[in-house]
Amino acid sequence: MSSIFEGFLSSSEGLQAFGDRSFVQAMLQFEASLARAQAAVGLIPESSAQSIIGTCKVDLFDTAKVVRESARAGSLAIPLVKSLKETVGLFNPAAVAHVHFGCTSQDAIDTAMALVTRDALDLIEADVRKAVNALLELGTLHAHTPMLARTLMQPASVTSFGFKCVVWAAPLQRSLQRLHVARPNALKLQLGGTVGTLSAMNGKGARVSELMAADLKLTAPPVSWHTQRDEWVALGCELGLLTGSLGKIARDIVLMSQAEVGEVAEPVEPGRGGPSNMPHKHNPVASMVAIAASQRVPQRVAALLAVMPQEHERALGAWQAELAEWPQLVISAHGSARALAQALPGLQVDAQRMRGNIDAVRASVSKAEADEWFQPGLAKHAGDLALAQLQLMRELL
Repeated sequence: MSSIFEGFLSSSEGLQAFGDRSFVQAMLQFEASLARAQAAVGLIPESSAQSIIGTCKVDLFDTAKVVRESARAGSLAIPLVKSLKETVGLFNPAAVAHVHFGCTSQDAIDTAMALVTRDALDLIEADVRKAVNALLELGTLHAHTPMLARTLMQPASVTSFGFKCVVWAAPLQRSLQRLHVARPNALKLQLGGTVGTLSAMNGKGARVSELMAADLKLTAPPVSWHTQRDEWVALGCELGLLTGSLGKIARDIVLMSQAEVGEVAEPVEPGRGGPSNMPHKHNPVASMVAIAASQRVPQRVAALLAVMPQEHERALGAWQAELAEWPQLVISAHGSARALAQALPGLQVDAQRMRGNIDAVRASVSKAEADEWFQPGLAKHAGDLALAQLQLMRELL
């Protein structure tokens, strides 16, 4: 998952959430929950369930070996279940037949992906809230700080930096609201068995599904979603929108922090943003991370949409492609959110330079134009709008 180039565009927590060990542990959580639920409804003996549950500990498995063997098997679940059966058999041979009973590889993998994605979403949402809170503080502090608005990359009229902060924060808050809806819809237990009907569970599949969903704190779906990927992909699309909004903020910061403009700057930290041989430079590396994510994520979202037409009851290739794209999408989204959550609270705002840039443009136009487009009242108007919106946004947090 990680590489020398991926590492600095991501967060260690995001990479860890989708790391081999974390994912295998999540699959073992599924297997333990399955055994627990099946014993509760009488499908398997309690003694077998206890043996399986006691063995579902990632430290008992050679994760690297499981990952290596998955390439040959065509599924991560196949070598893991094989190893689980072998390990259970060392302590309770009678329980081997009850390992992974009545389900299929995709059940374990999709559920594990939902579990690790939930952890990553917690990280993303926490960092987006930090970014929003920082923007609300900046917006309040600089509600009436005049600055040039820019349209088509050229100086336009006067706005306020506080109003710009509102424009940055509003899409992030909307993303949080949409994620609140998309998250429970997507983070569902997957349990369908070989063809989605749970036929091997003797009519007790629905109850097993309910018990497992409660145990794993996932949504219980009415039916399996093996090839029904709409709500899962919808969550991916929401992460794409969020990353685009973060990238927009980063792009503006980069443009405003150019030396020739000099209106804002990312916080200075030892060892961060310094060039290799030009001590006068301070590179906006947080914005760089967010922009890189916004340029990579659309292709991930497009891939998720492209593989939605999946064959019959189990996909050949499409689901596997989705599995490869999903972690990179989520990791990029978190890398972007984390970067701005760290940079925005310490963003340096040069109000004097903002005023100077207004004065320079004002001096280049006629008095009539200057009086119309660069009057002080425009910043006050923008600031009043900003304060009203900031109040509404605080109430929604």
